[in-house]
Amino acid sequence: MILSMTGYASQEYNTANGVLLLELRSVNHRYLDLQLKLDDNLRYLETLVREIIQAKLGRGKVDCRLSLIRNQTADSTQQLNHAMLKQIAENAKTAAQYFPDAQPVNMLEVLQMPGVILLSTLDSEALETDLKMVLNQVLEDLINSKAREGEKLKTIILERLAEVEQHVAKVKPMMPILINQYQNKLTLKLNEANASNDDERIRQEIVIFAQRIDVDEELVRLTSHIAEVKRILNAATAAGKRLDFLMQEMNREANTLGSKSVAVETSQISMELKILIEQMREQIQNIE
Repeated sequence: MILSMTGYASQEYNTANGVLLLELRSVNHRYLDLQLKLDDNLRYLETLVREIIQAKLGRGKVDCRLSLIRNQTADSTQQLNHAMLKQIAENAKTAAQYFPDAQPVNMLEVLQMPGVILLSTLDSEALETDLKMVLNQVLEDLINSKAREGEKLKTIILERLAEVEQHVAKVKPMMPILINQYQNKLTLKLNEANASNDDERIRQEIVIFAQRIDVDEELVRLTSHIAEVKRILNAATAAGKRLDFLMQEMNREANTLGSKSVAVETSQISMELKILIEQMREQIQNIE
């Protein structure tokens, strides 16, 4: 199954501790770059979250946002931190000696200070269990999203690959014709330059030329690469890096075909091959 590195999934889940909000967003990257943004209530679970995601995803820049909204039942057991309030009051009284004209303390702002209100204790064991379940569900949704996008990429690559096959199929039967055309031109030129009509010299020149423009090896390798690309596209393993390598190899053969070209037709085919290979390579950059 071909997976794109682009995908998105999110979920809200009610738990005894509150509402878990989880969002995963993935884009293409050379390797797995995992960015976690967890609120303070869930910070202690960062290692667990990282391990679960790394076990499911191979490549891509992945942003994970995870937060917990405490429910009203939990919030109803809030208590004031009297020790913290006493400390704030003493500090405010001391500071007022230096700033007698300062505004009075705003009680709402004091209540919003960290540590002033003590929340009910989280059930850490239950929260961890709920988090594992939700994270695995969202990861499954993300993978399904990546798979749908991967199928689109696979279709595009196969379409371009079919065009490459068509161009490769055109080249081989053209070579005997090109050699024959060159033989006629060479014979004519040598006859004009040499009245003795040295047939042996003509044959030697033709053999040298035929060896120089022989592209059979390049065509065989291109055909082999095409078959390997198809095999990888239908395999159930990570494919991006291997496909990228094959595009480099195919481009090398297309370049060699162009350098050996002695006719406009083969030069055009070489150019078309390189364009198609580049189009496939651009799509492959998004494959995991």
